[in-house]
Amino acid sequence: MSYLIERLIMVPIVLIALTFHEFSHGLVSTKLGDPTPRLTGRMTLNPLAHLDPVGTILMILTGFGWAKPVQINPRYYKNPKWGMAVTALAGPISNLVLAFAAMLMYTIIVIVNYKTGLFGGSMGAILNFILLFAQVNLSFMVFNLIPIPPLDGSRVLGLFLSTNAYFKLQQFERYSMILIIVLSLFNVFSRIIGTGVSVVLNGIIHICNLILQLVV
Repeated sequence: MSYLIERLIMVPIVLIALTFHEFSHGLVSTKLGDPTPRLTGRMTLNPLAHLDPVGTILMILTGFGWAKPVQINPRYYKNPKWGMAVTALAGPISNLVLAFAAMLMYTIIVIVNYKTGLFGGSMGAILNFILLFAQVNLSFMVFNLIPIPPLDGSRVLGLFLSTNAYFKLQQFERYSMILIIVLSLFNVFSRIIGTGVSVVLNGIIHICNLILQLVV
């Protein structure tokens, strides 16, 4: 698969990954009593409502990036620190679910083709697309779990910090985006993300192989 074709294929994958990620943030925050995502137009699966230009371009070029953060108001939560952590986790979990669903589809296609030969010569291209879809979603999940503000991992980390330490961490956010962009362009995150994706993907593949053995 040529580099140009792969980048073009990445576009719809990135749009789906980013959109479901941000929509999930908004959905959970809304369920916790916060009307802000709905009032700011983020309770939608329209990708245009969620795209951050720099983060989207980086996602297409490197496989990881970010979307426009969903505005939330933790004052609506019964437990603000817990609510922030749960809302933050919703995004990465949505990408994990998408990746698992993709690999389950991968397994089903392999089974169907084994039994019927339905997909024939096109099966390789289909499976490559599905695998790339899973890898991109897992890359986005792992990247966002890095505990640097404003990434989701910093909100989850806040659950284990004192209030004072948590707010000091969030104050770093004004400088951290520049740091994240620079580190992303120099592929500093690649090893961390690559390792995380490999571990999770291998776990998913193991589960799918068990399903495959039961059916075939």
